[in-house]
Amino acid sequence: MTAEFEGPRTAIVTGGAKRIGAEIARALAADGWHVLIHHNRSTDAAAALADEIGGSTVRAELADPGAAEAIIAALDGLPPARLLVNNASRFVLDSASDFTVAGWDAHLDINLRAPALLSQAFAARAGQGLIVNLLDAKLASPNPDFFTYTVSKMGLAGLTELTARAFAPAIRVCGIAPSVTMVSGPQSRDNFEAVHALNALGRGVDVSEIVAALRFLIATPTITGQTIVLDGGQRFLALPRDVQFLEAK
Repeated sequence: MTAEFEGPRTAIVTGGAKRIGAEIARALAADGWHVLIHHNRSTDAAAALADEIGGSTVRAELADPGAAEAIIAALDGLPPARLLVNNASRFVLDSASDFTVAGWDAHLDINLRAPALLSQAFAARAGQGLIVNLLDAKLASPNPDFFTYTVSKMGLAGLTELTARAFAPAIRVCGIAPSVTMVSGPQSRDNFEAVHALNALGRGVDVSEIVAALRFLIATPTITGQTIVLDGGQRFLALPRDVQFLEAK
């Protein structure tokens, strides 16, 4: 553990009640962190996870501009905040030809504005620490499926570098960009099994690798403004569509 993370400390994980967020929360708790689990509708799952790992919960709708303030306020009485994981994400299928203003706003509000406001508030509150943004490996070789989602993640990638520059030296900011890790969006289990390992290495990304990347970022005090891409070399294939719309050859 590096000096910036010694002693009692709190990690905020947005969208931390289920799926990848919940596994991140469990891993951080196992490493000695007090975890503040952000959720919106998953109240029961968040409460059960908090009981399991000895964490805390906070409910906030990330599309609300006041969400960051509410999440930071929930740190009162907890150990000092030292880590923010912007994991929560909206992921709804649309295209460049059919996206709507409502869909655009929903993706950008949750996937970009909320992390920006929360990063700003965290940096002011924490004074030192690490912000990790969950991106998407498709940014390394973009395709136009999930159009507004992809635009929002492109923005988040830019936010990652800009805030790394702005918040240095006290706050480090990095990204983790996995390819498909769990069944998501309109994808079926059968399709997931067919395309999960559709990459140069022939090995699908596991949540444990996202956790390992996060632990590496925490343990490496000289890394900032960088994104770890976990895609098995999928970017080398230059896929024309999102992987779930393709079948393994």
